[in-house]
Amino acid sequence: MTKYVVMIIYPNVQLLDASGPMEVMAAARDTLGQPVYSLAMAGPEAGAVTGSSGLQVFASLGWADLDANIDTLLVAGGNGARAIAKDPLLIATLQRLAPKVRRIGSVCSGAFPLAEAGLLDGKTATTHWARAGQLRAQYPKVRVQEDAIYCRDGNTITSAGVTAGLDLALSLIEEDAGFDMAMQVARYFVMYLRRPGGQSQFSAQLRGQMAGEGPMARLVGWLLDNLDKPLTVPDLARQVHMSPRHFQRRFSDEIGVPPATFVEAARLDKARGLLESSDLSIELIARKTGFSSAERLRRALTRRLGSTPRAYRARFSYPLPPSSEVIQ
Repeated sequence: MTKYVVMIIYPNVQLLDASGPMEVMAAARDTLGQPVYSLAMAGPEAGAVTGSSGLQVFASLGWADLDANIDTLLVAGGNGARAIAKDPLLIATLQRLAPKVRRIGSVCSGAFPLAEAGLLDGKTATTHWARAGQLRAQYPKVRVQEDAIYCRDGNTITSAGVTAGLDLALSLIEEDAGFDMAMQVARYFVMYLRRPGGQSQFSAQLRGQMAGEGPMARLVGWLLDNLDKPLTVPDLARQVHMSPRHFQRRFSDEIGVPPATFVEAARLDKARGLLESSDLSIELIARKTGFSSAERLRRALTRRLGSTPRAYRARFSYPLPPSSEVIQ
């Protein structure tokens, strides 16, 4: 089913924030040969909107025209973001639509209108590094993560400055149309699917399973940082001070899969990233991701993805830039 995506724009918007993610999603539509996305931009009212560069973009809709048929609602960033965050119509529109859309998010300083509307309260979010301190000071209920390329918290997605909106769009494509499609689009735009630096970016499946609060959500965060350690049910149960039986039941209820299934998926996700973006040996990747041997990694990858590590790397790897060019 075609997903309707709307980008909120306004005077003094950063046009790349607005057009970049939309172009990336349009490429998914063109690559697949069918309409994955239907795209629109919405301004204060329908018509031309002048960006911070002085160039204009056309808004096909006004904010008041937006309805509940939207799948994903995004707010672009720009020099006008903090001023427009005080616009009563925009805030009312965001608050009206937020409970009805599947996903809501922002690019760069587009986080400010979301925060003003109360939609980031209690959530982890990011914005341009130069605005992160202001976002934290102005909206103390938001858990601002300064070094993130993008953040996912439940159905809310926020990204850092300008080109990070492209990374955000790729993550949405991976969630909606799969890894292969996201990789094809990334290659078309000469981009990393998951670029080096910033916060760890996990697969759509793992990001979804990380949603929520409480001991299990905190355990998942710890687990993803310790994949090379023993992660049996008793090991994990000790982390949350539960009996193994009680822990296994709670984890399955809250995360949606048994602990062993989640651990293997997390390890495969990290191994997949290392195969794509590094020249580490398969044996070393296996040890770093908790598989203990290349053979165990091979068996798991073949069972889950139908590919050996060597074949996967040959198909999906991309060259790393010189270390001096890696943006942290």
